Amino acid sequence: MSAPEFSRYDADQARGLRATVEEIYRRSYVESIASGELFDSPTEFMARFDAYTEPHRTRGFELVIARIDGEPAGQTWGWPLAPNAGWWRGLRLDSGDVDEFTAENGFRTFALSEIMVCEEYAGRGLGHALHDELLRARPERRATLLVEPDNLRAYNAYRKWGWERVGSLQPSWPGAPSLDVLIRELPAATG
Repeated sequence: MSAPEFSRYDADQARGLRATVEEIYRRSYVESIASGELFDSPTEFMARFDAYTEPHRTRGFELVIARIDGEPAGQTWGWPLAPNAGWWRGLRLDSGDVDEFTAENGFRTFALSEIMVCEEYAGRGLGHALHDELLRARPERRATLLVEPDNLRAYNAYRKWGWERVGSLQPSWPGAPSLDVLIRELPAATG
């Protein structure tokens, strides 16, 4: 595998890459799409992508696309959580005060929403490289992500990369599964 080349995009630019985003999704989640679950359908996935990149919520949104030999191979994205972020709605912490934990100011927490690698590149470290590329220059103190508890491959990778479980929540998206909430400090916060 050739070394990946990474490109970064803000929300406006990401909306212009909608077809590429969907292509990467379709090549990364072949089995999930085939399951027929509403949440995993390309239509529902792209509706979530459109919501994430709406003009009113674009501050700090960042998409990173990995290309290998010029072809899209994977992507990741996220954004800083604003005050009263819907991200935390329904959070059940394992311990601690929910109000204190979820007090956002737009600069405290980066929500890593998606990491995906096209099937033909899976298992070669591209997911970790995308993860690191997206998070390496983020100014926020911490990052959060959501993972299905039974997705052991992803769960084990996240724990290996320094993520810790802090609780669970049920997203409001139609058909969304219950998810575990993971947190980690960001390099800018420790450096």
